[in-house]
Amino acid sequence: MLDSRQGWLAHPHSLPRSLRSWLSDRGSLTQRLKSRCASFRVAPLGVGMARAHADEYVLLGMAPGSRAYVREVMLLCDGVPVVFAHSVLPPAGLRGGWSGIARLGSRSLGETLFSDHRIERQPLAYRRVRRDHPLYRATARQQAVNARSLWARRSVFCLDSHPLLVTEVFLPAIYAL
Repeated sequence: MLDSRQGWLAHPHSLPRSLRSWLSDRGSLTQRLKSRCASFRVAPLGVGMARAHADEYVLLGMAPGSRAYVREVMLLCDGVPVVFAHSVLPPAGLRGGWSGIARLGSRSLGETLFSDHRIERQPLAYRRVRRDHPLYRATARQQAVNARSLWARRSVFCLDSHPLLVTEVFLPAIYAL
């Protein structure tokens, strides 16, 4: 079933069985990855003010084309990239409860998201991103990808009425975990 968010699936029913548990798990992805490898690391790729992707504006209540705080990182297990993470925060959130996001560096955003009881997570949405999608292209700029498509999930986290969109693109190496 498609939701109104431009091709994102609202239910995990049609997800591939091999990835379903990774994509639909509502717990901390950071903690799950850490439990599957000896060495977990967050590699920052880019942070700062940028334009969000076209299908992200409506979720964040932003005007199309406006700038937001964007953080992109690669999550590595035992030195192998397994997830590309893309987070988008409207500028007003930088002055609110999310102000510490700009200082995360190589620390995991997931540890913050799941340690603060004030943060509320909205439902997950899922999508197969193909080579023409901006998330696939962003992932491929950082990591050689031979797959025709990659699976991604996203959800909005709210803190003090400020939304933060977190999208995670799962790389083929996730299958080994």
